Amino acid sequence: MVLGGCSSGALIDKLPGEMAEPADAPTRPVTPYVYPAVHDIPPPRATPTMSEDQQIKLEKDLAVARDKQETHEKAAVAPAKKKPPAAQPGADADAQDGAKTKP
Repeated sequence: MVLGGCSSGALIDKLPGEMAEPADAPTRPVTPYVYPAVHDIPPPRATPTMSEDQQIKLEKDLAVARDKQETHEKAAVAPAKKKPPAAQPGADADAQDGAKTKP
């Protein structure tokens, strides 16, 4: 009985009322669900795969494009260097960036 409950829904439908599904359970579909075929092999490709030489050439082209893009990004992000402000007369020569020096 225990193993029979795991096998198929048709067996459950034949059980007496107390052992079968509850009365308020939704009805089963008339046609079973259609699952995709697991062992079907797709048809061969219309276009051939890339050769090793083509793959190597493509990898090199992608590396060149990546390096070119990185240099453009670095040039755009790098701020222009500013000149340090000229020392004002009367300012402490040891003070840097307006920070006070310790006594």
